[in-house]
Amino acid sequence: MTNFTPKKCKQIALARLDIVHKWLEFRNKSQNKLQADYDFVKLHNTSNSHLFEILGEISRGSLHRWLAMLNGTEDYTKLLPQYKYSSVNDYRTVLNDGEIKIFMGLLLHPNRISIGKAVALTKYKLHEQGQSFIPADITFRRYAKWFKDNNYDKWILARDGEKALSDKVEPYIKRDASLLEVGDILVADGHKLAFQVINPFTGKPTRVTLVGFLDWKSTALVGYEIMLEENTQCIASALRNAIINLDMIPKIVYQDNGRAFRAKYFTDDKGFGELGFYGLYAKLGIETVFARPYNARSKVIERFFKEFQEGFEKLMPSYVGSSINNKPAYLKRNENFHKNLHQDYVPTIEETIKMIDMWLKFKNSQPCTNAPNMTITEVLENRKKQNINKTLLDDLMLATEVKTIQRNGVRFLNCDYFDERLYGLRGKVLIKYNLFDLTSVKVFTPKGEYLCTAERVTETHPMAKILGTVEDLEDYKQKIQKQQKLKRKTINSVKKLLTNDEIKLIEARSNQEEMENSNNFQKEFKPHSNGVQKINNGEKSLPIFKNNSEKYEYLIKNDPDNPWISEFKKTKEYELLYA
Repeated sequence: MTNFTPKKCKQIALARLDIVHKWLEFRNKSQNKLQADYDFVKLHNTSNSHLFEILGEISRGSLHRWLAMLNGTEDYTKLLPQYKYSSVNDYRTVLNDGEIKIFMGLLLHPNRISIGKAVALTKYKLHEQGQSFIPADITFRRYAKWFKDNNYDKWILARDGEKALSDKVEPYIKRDASLLEVGDILVADGHKLAFQVINPFTGKPTRVTLVGFLDWKSTALVGYEIMLEENTQCIASALRNAIINLDMIPKIVYQDNGRAFRAKYFTDDKGFGELGFYGLYAKLGIETVFARPYNARSKVIERFFKEFQEGFEKLMPSYVGSSINNKPAYLKRNENFHKNLHQDYVPTIEETIKMIDMWLKFKNSQPCTNAPNMTITEVLENRKKQNINKTLLDDLMLATEVKTIQRNGVRFLNCDYFDERLYGLRGKVLIKYNLFDLTSVKVFTPKGEYLCTAERVTETHPMAKILGTVEDLEDYKQKIQKQQKLKRKTINSVKKLLTNDEIKLIEARSNQEEMENSNNFQKEFKPHSNGVQKINNGEKSLPIFKNNSEKYEYLIKNDPDNPWISEFKKTKEYELLYA
């Protein structure tokens, strides 16, 4: 068995050797050796010396015993304290096997009972069993410390589980990113922003998701998208931005194991493989690798998001924290001081993107960890561009879904898409769509035959004749006429299948309905002058702006003397965006 010497033991042994030397020097200067011993011990025990801090109080007997242990040598190891353990796997304790079993059964409980509670419960159980001698608390605590230090893997697995064992104990593989080139591997993941933005649909503050693609070599976020939630559309848009910004198609995408990232849009759909409908990555020639679930260590983008939160998110006035534990002071209960100091400014998504881009410019000016003596920007500039055609890229990124034809065509992303060729059809069809242009979708039969290009159905003003514009009235008129046209088409087709008497009956009913519809149509479209008001009072009207930044940029270009500009420059919003 190989003995080991703890650092503290070595320190004590050397201090004992020093005190023996000082004692002998002091003793040799005195005629009365016995009195010298008592005087030296008193001097030491009342001093604030370094030796006293290590050894504490000593006695005359201790000095003579240490001198005898040295036996005329200078071997400090002879003065090592005789602790109860001598090796890593061997700990000699006064605790017996039964006491250890009870104590460790509590200490290794998955509910992570504290050492103090485990000691108290063990002593109580031993007392209930009628044991007369019960070890002291310090004895149990020393054993717990020794066990944890020398069996840390068992300690973590028993108390925290397999994931904790993997995260805290298991050795990890160090990967050499210097062997990569820019664009070899993009790492993708979603991150819920720790600050609020304005929801474009509700106008209310909310936390949104940023989906990003990070180049492993340069550590630069080369493409991202902000959406209300992590979904297929958001991921595809972020990938498109990454490809355009890099001007190259990556070889590998290393991404999260989430449902959105594993959508059929991004992986091969074998059910329609023979029809030529392939997953996005397959069409672009990108290999995909999915990270182990709940293993943040395997994705280098997690380190970026931590830096992003510390360096950017916490500077936002609308920062709310990512959890209850790290929320800012102004959100805490009864915190009036910080509440009064806080400025209630919540940016729009457009403003957020501008500010993120400014921060990324700063981030990319910093040294690159994977390339000595180079900034992130300099590493990116060394890439081999491929002159990506944006139009061809968008065509490749057409996604496919199976849909059922309904009255208003096919329904997709809460919108209806219709073409006259879908009228009268039912059953399954395939649609191909461009996530960056959802004004129309291409419709195919289940066999892959092209049917039509269905346009997105727009909604009609509910009171076009009174409250609507000329465009609203025209839109409604055209939709009514299209309905009548399709109805006549059906009637003419059915006539070929019926007798003359049945045809006359259908024509009579149809003519009567057309007359009623025509009369109603004329009434609806009769002009109402009292419903029109001038609201500009002869002044030059301005376009409708989505946000203040859009209005500012328009006025700077077209009306730089507008007094609104000077007022906007005094706001916190202007300071964050343009200062």
